[in-house]
Amino acid sequence: MYGAAGPPARSASAPVVRSLRRPPPPATGVSFMNNQKQQKPTLSGQRFKTRKRDEKERFDPTQFQDCIIQGLTETGTDLEAVAKFLDASGAKLDYRRYAETLFDILVAGGMLAPGGTLADDMMRTDVCVFAAQEDLETMQAFAQVFNKLIRRYKYLEKGFEDEVKKLLLFLKGFSESERNKLAMLTGVLLANGTLNASILNSLYNENLVKEGVSAAFAVKLFKSWINEKDINAVAASLRKVSMDNRLMELFPANKQSVEHFTKYFTEAGLKELSEYVRNQQTIGARKELQKELQEQMSRGDPFKDIILYVKEEMKKNNIPEPVVIGIVWSSVMSTVEWNKKEELVAEQAIKHLKQYSPLLAAFTTQGQSELTLLLKIQEYCYDNIHFMKAFQKIVVLFYKAEVLSEEPILKWYKDAHVAKGKSVFLEQMKKFVEWLKNAEEESESEAEEAHFHSSWE
Repeated sequence: MYGAAGPPARSASAPVVRSLRRPPPPATGVSFMNNQKQQKPTLSGQRFKTRKRDEKERFDPTQFQDCIIQGLTETGTDLEAVAKFLDASGAKLDYRRYAETLFDILVAGGMLAPGGTLADDMMRTDVCVFAAQEDLETMQAFAQVFNKLIRRYKYLEKGFEDEVKKLLLFLKGFSESERNKLAMLTGVLLANGTLNASILNSLYNENLVKEGVSAAFAVKLFKSWINEKDINAVAASLRKVSMDNRLMELFPANKQSVEHFTKYFTEAGLKELSEYVRNQQTIGARKELQKELQEQMSRGDPFKDIILYVKEEMKKNNIPEPVVIGIVWSSVMSTVEWNKKEELVAEQAIKHLKQYSPLLAAFTTQGQSELTLLLKIQEYCYDNIHFMKAFQKIVVLFYKAEVLSEEPILKWYKDAHVAKGKSVFLEQMKKFVEWLKNAEEESESEAEEAHFHSSWE
């Protein structure tokens, strides 16, 4: 204590002494490294220099690249050794942060600049996809490297998908040989499920399509993919990501036709892909036809207009008549709210189908079309239980209305029916079929026709 006089006065010349301590950073301050916990201030106000140096080495892309390239150079072209090196390095290096750098190196040998060129001032390695031999066996071996790496470090899945999408956009920056290797590798990785077919979106880039790069790349990719699996597995993968109807977009708008696609891919040795796309287009056209038919029927358009429209669609999309009669039958049956009572539904069906007989008759000009219609009726009556007793009445109606003729009916009865409700429907048809056989043996006179109509009214 200084007594009453208080503290002694400070000399004007005496220096001001300030505390060496730094105030602690505010509680809401952002860490110097996003994924590091905030360093607590020390009494001396200094951070650990060793930590800082470690952080710099760990999170500097150049340092990361140098470590990977050096390791790959030491392993050489032994891809099993490469896989082991990558497995071990994931514990020391931050793959999560530098996934893009890692995959750039494994594919192209170094970090890629925008557009797909290798940066001049960076280290490179020849232990990569682009420097490897251009054959499927080598690409299959590289695919194993990526598989093992991504299985070991699951978090790399998204980064790898993003990398491949980027590489596809950079295709023009690569040589033809590099593109071929990347296409084969991508096909193998799509086949084994490491990649999702949605990556193909990148191939629809306007510039790549315009210059024919996308189509040429797709040839190598699909050959590799189908070689690993088959066209059905490829189709399933494409369907899963709604890519099954987009393959024609590999060509410019003025060449997006089934004919052009088929010619291009068939000549390239991918006939199964050509046939798949042709079938897809036909399925699409059939769905569109059914939708339009139902709308025309619900509007009550005249039958002659409907028939004209259907015949034009058949010609334009090369849809055979037996397929069309199935579509017309489904459309006719879907325009009605059917009675739930079995005893009433048969009467309702006969009335409805009598009205639409001229429309159905327009597309049963071939025996095969008639047989197809019979099978459709059989399946419908089996699948809709209230119609089980109506089968024979519908067939007789169509015979009288000249939608069906006797030969297909007899063939259906003998051996062309399906298993669905077989015993029930054959029993229903027994008497009518016997009558048809007898009528076939006798001369067709007006009296006989009159007898038929009176027998089956």
